[in-house]
Amino acid sequence: MTAARKLDKHKGKKMDQVQQGAEAAPVKKAVSSRRRTIKTVPQAEKELQKLPETPDFDLDDSQWYLNRELTWLAFNRRVMSEASDTRTPLLERIKFLAIVGANLDEFFMKRIGGLKQQLAAGVQELTIDGRTPRQQLQECHTHVRTLVTDKAALFRQLMKLLDDKGIEVVGWKDLTSREQKGLRELYARDIYPLLTPQSIDPAHPFPFVSNLSLNLLVTVRYLREKDVSLARVKVPLGSGVARFMRVGKGDRFVPLEEVMAANLDMLFPGMKVVSCEFFRVTRNANTEKDEEKADDLVAMIESELQERRFAPIVRLEVVSGMDPVHKGRLAAELDLDEASDVFEVSEMLGMRDLFEIARLNYPKLHDPPHHPEDHPQLMSSRNIFHIIRNSGDFLVKHPYQSFASSVERFINEAADDPKVCAIKMTLYRTSKEGRLIESLVRAAENGKQVAVVVELKARFDEAANLRIAERMEEAGIHVTYGVVGLKTHCKVILVVRRDYNGIRRYVHIGTGNYHTDTARLYSDLGLFTSDDAIGQDLTELFNYLTTGFSPKRTYKKLLPAPKLLKRSLLEKIEREIAVHKEKGGGLIQFKMNALDDGDIVKSLYRACQAGVRVDLYVRDSCRFRPGVPGLSDTAKVVSIVGRFLEHSRLYYFRNNGQEEYFIGSADAMKRNLESRVEILVPVESPALQQQLRELLDAHATDQRYAWDMQPDGSYLQRKPANGQEQSGLHQLLIAQASQSAREAQRLKRRVTKLLSN
Repeated sequence: MTAARKLDKHKGKKMDQVQQGAEAAPVKKAVSSRRRTIKTVPQAEKELQKLPETPDFDLDDSQWYLNRELTWLAFNRRVMSEASDTRTPLLERIKFLAIVGANLDEFFMKRIGGLKQQLAAGVQELTIDGRTPRQQLQECHTHVRTLVTDKAALFRQLMKLLDDKGIEVVGWKDLTSREQKGLRELYARDIYPLLTPQSIDPAHPFPFVSNLSLNLLVTVRYLREKDVSLARVKVPLGSGVARFMRVGKGDRFVPLEEVMAANLDMLFPGMKVVSCEFFRVTRNANTEKDEEKADDLVAMIESELQERRFAPIVRLEVVSGMDPVHKGRLAAELDLDEASDVFEVSEMLGMRDLFEIARLNYPKLHDPPHHPEDHPQLMSSRNIFHIIRNSGDFLVKHPYQSFASSVERFINEAADDPKVCAIKMTLYRTSKEGRLIESLVRAAENGKQVAVVVELKARFDEAANLRIAERMEEAGIHVTYGVVGLKTHCKVILVVRRDYNGIRRYVHIGTGNYHTDTARLYSDLGLFTSDDAIGQDLTELFNYLTTGFSPKRTYKKLLPAPKLLKRSLLEKIEREIAVHKEKGGGLIQFKMNALDDGDIVKSLYRACQAGVRVDLYVRDSCRFRPGVPGLSDTAKVVSIVGRFLEHSRLYYFRNNGQEEYFIGSADAMKRNLESRVEILVPVESPALQQQLRELLDAHATDQRYAWDMQPDGSYLQRKPANGQEQSGLHQLLIAQASQSAREAQRLKRRVTKLLSN
């Protein structure tokens, strides 16, 4: 048996150790270990070292490809690591724990829901990593159970630390009788009127249970009878109702479900409450229909949203110790497999609600406040179009530089500028009350031609986008919904202006959504340019998006998907291989959220085998395995998980010194490259290329947030040596933005002083 086959066999036997590793790592060790580790496997490393130096690798062999779902779960393990890291401020640790909870909810709604649909449809096709839907489902469930156990242990640890800081999350029994009385009065006034108990008996069918709802399963009986009855009571979260009820005036809280459980006599007067148990459900979010058969896309989306409410349940969470009969009945009523689909939780259900605690105002328990800086080019009060035209292209780095004074200003000034004739943009996700929409509406009212391509099928934002589209249409904006069968995911704005020397097109192309809130949390890039070729390309793109017609459209600089992008990336990788074989020095660097396209991974393996250096900065899912002798010796995969969500996409090719940099919103994922409208735009200015080079170098040298993937697919977090800088990538970029702003202000003052003299 070859060493490679031995490794594959080892991987199959110890999946919880080899591929994702983290799932078996105890929380205590994650906190106290000097070198933070997501499960190393010495035996696997030894096997890898036995591989021949130049083996004849079969690049179609499934063992060289990691599983998308499992690597995404490993990413959540890294997120949870931030919650266990003592270097992270306490309320930020609570925030990361809430993020893990929210991420797992989404994982079940999207990924597990999708796998269950494949299973129900009898799909037996293997993934590129050699797994059937059933195998993926089983392995995901195994890893999730371990993750849930560790999450509960970490929750208990963090609650104790909060208690030490005067922030308490307590149970009803921990309150004094006076506190209980006060809370009962508040509950009777503000919560009780919202409750609707529902019986579960032969005369009443099992009630509908909404997605992500928290529920009480109450067992009651009449005082003089022995027979018991069941009832379900939904916890009325949302619409101004918080998960945690404040006790008195301090920062002492009781979960709402505990208050409800302690006051069930109000709902069931004259009855004996035998037991009260908590449960929570998650429904499948994959309810997409075939839009090619839809006469009305808006009506189809509305129908999908309605169906999602009633979609099959994919997970039942119950509190540990629930009566086995009750647990079995719930599973049966919800059409679930009790053994695989029911998850017992020893601590709080629905930890995503911990965001409420994480937002408490304790400055010392949060990261230092961050206020985005104005971009140096945009500190002038001059017309923004004059700035772009005269100063040339410039990059804005969010959240380090302000979204409001760049992108929002761009749209705002376009709305009022009498020389602007037209505004065209794509909209995937945006703020509910965003100023961008207000500016677009005002532009239409000012008589400008405004066209917006709204992606109605942006997952979990469909309802919001429908409302926004309706509002814009009422204002006279030309709203379209993109091309049938393709999601419009690119982030572009095109402003057509009548300048002194004729029509000129001004452009913004970004890596992130036009969303005011996430622009303060996500790390993204945006390019402002008036490059004529890029403007012409975007005109072609919008004509395609608004008509769906694609007659021989030619693009001079942009790389659009699904027509050109994947082919171009593969060609550029092959070109790098050829150049390296002839002259050496080959280098490919990609930064993205996820890498799962098998063709791209295979091509990168070929580049490594040719000796090209491949640096991959991949935040979450990644199929590529670095450091395998003879296969990917020259590659590294780094995941950055920290204060801000790494979200920018950047593609670099050294190209024998004729360097190429591209940015855009496209990950190297099959869906992005083949099923979405995406673009990459070249960044050609030497000054801007230098900025991107510094950004990539900063990722490479990070010693705080960086995790290095090992050949077996596990991750090791870097640890700074004694005396080495520990601030990390995000602090470095905050400092750089601040320094640039200060220098620009000093220069501005000097110029003002010279002019005044």
